Amino acid sequence: MNSLRNFVEEKLKNNLSHNLKYHGFHHTLDVVKMSLSIAKSEGIIEQKELNILEAAAWFHDIGFISTFIGHEEESCKIAEENLPKFGFSKSDITRIKNLIMATKIPQNPKNKLEEILADADLDYLGREDYDKISETLFYELQERLIVKDLNDWRKTQIKFLKSHKYWTKTSINNRAPKKAEKLQALLLEEKQITSC
Repeated sequence: MNSLRNFVEEKLKNNLSHNLKYHGFHHTLDVVKMSLSIAKSEGIIEQKELNILEAAAWFHDIGFISTFIGHEEESCKIAEENLPKFGFSKSDITRIKNLIMATKIPQNPKNKLEEILADADLDYLGREDYDKISETLFYELQERLIVKDLNDWRKTQIKFLKSHKYWTKTSINNRAPKKAEKLQALLLEEKQITSC
């Protein structure tokens, strides 16, 4: 996995736009770490399964080097082109591409590994560092005129947190409560602003 990691790290560090404040290399590292952590908690121990999951985590956002909208499809294309040199078979690559597509919003994972990667990708929604990470996503989306201002961003967050769900027991237990707290805080903030 070291050579695969080195390949992705070099691609991301050399080719990602510097104004991707959220979807930078740090996000990929976080998703790799969290996907393996969730997998362990979910009882995934077979090395081949872990390798497929980890490869998908490394490649899941590599498509951002060439596009913002539709980056998942581009990530699949880049994965398909490059994974054979890291020893992955055609059937492995099909599974990895399905894993990558499971991170597309709205998420719709079809099996345990897809659920794990989907949860790892949005793990921060239920963490203490939510505000800090959320701020980086705000700047990234504002830069691309997807959100206008902080009011628009708050409404976007509320809508997203209401529609999002965690899939694995691990994330439901460890992240859903804090995510629910954040949603309540945003709803209260929205209520206070609209009642002024």
